[in-house]
Amino acid sequence: MKKKITIAIMIIVLLFGGAGLYILKQHSFDMVEQAVEIQTPQGKLTGTFVLPKNYTDKLGLVLFIHGDGPIEASLDEGYKPLWERLASAGYASLSLNKRGINGSEGNWLDQSIDDRVEEARQAIAWAKAQPMIDATKIGTWGASQAGWVIPKLAGKEPLAFSILVAPAINWSSQGEYNTRMQMQHDGYAEADIEQTVAKNMEVRKLLTENASYDEYLKLVGEKDAMSKERWAFVSKNFLSDATDDLRLFRSPVLLLLGDKDINVDSKETEQVYRGIVPPELLTVTVFPDTEHRMISTKTADSDFRALMISIFAPRQITVPKYLDEMETFLKKIRNQSNILSEVEF
Repeated sequence: MKKKITIAIMIIVLLFGGAGLYILKQHSFDMVEQAVEIQTPQGKLTGTFVLPKNYTDKLGLVLFIHGDGPIEASLDEGYKPLWERLASAGYASLSLNKRGINGSEGNWLDQSIDDRVEEARQAIAWAKAQPMIDATKIGTWGASQAGWVIPKLAGKEPLAFSILVAPAINWSSQGEYNTRMQMQHDGYAEADIEQTVAKNMEVRKLLTENASYDEYLKLVGEKDAMSKERWAFVSKNFLSDATDDLRLFRSPVLLLLGDKDINVDSKETEQVYRGIVPPELLTVTVFPDTEHRMISTKTADSDFRALMISIFAPRQITVPKYLDEMETFLKKIRNQSNILSEVEF
């Protein structure tokens, strides 16, 4: 009996050890990560600079522009499968911690969209100074709130390309859409939804009138109120609308959307982009049964499923072909650039 117990324990140890090795392998990415610091007049920025393990020619670069929230450079390692794919396609990645996060100085809640544009320009200037980076092949990847940053940036920097994932068009309409869809998803009655939307309209009126935080508290009550810092952030940015800025794109744009996005109205976003961005510059892919983070609704609706995939198959957390679409897009741009270089030569 004792011998059987010993054998059982050994099998369990081997199983768990094997699982541990498998997990470690799944989270070992084929790329080189370097911690970086960028000095700016607004304070130091920290982040991660990612390179292919092996390269001979100069590299293109993808600058990451985050969505809303206190985001650190790797998005809690969520960016790593994408960084790895970009490295395999011959691109470096640069992703910074938001201000106030992991050594980046300042507070991201103090920033306007224009502040974020200037920060991106500072990152691009740093990247251009790196000897392995081709300054003519620097572009951006951005999600959600980055949809208000990248078009403005395109009017100030000669971006080689722009990849936008689930960007919104108008801050206020996006907020109402998100409120309605999230409450419907959570099972609220229509009357409750309309009441919440009406209350939010009152909040918007206060924002328009440049009301104080105390006036806002009186309206919504402390229990339901955002923080004072968040109120200041929203006050700076609630008028954001990407419509006019979409005209500033002068290089290829890849727009990636999920058809079940409850944060952003993907149909509105696609319609506005198609109506403004020249068709020869725009590539649009809409993934079926996919939500805001490019995760399948099946995975998004199951915390356990999402956790298991994140642990055992992190490269598969996003929907199939999401990474493929970006790699194909960037390789096409690189090939076109090489052809032009040969013609010029």
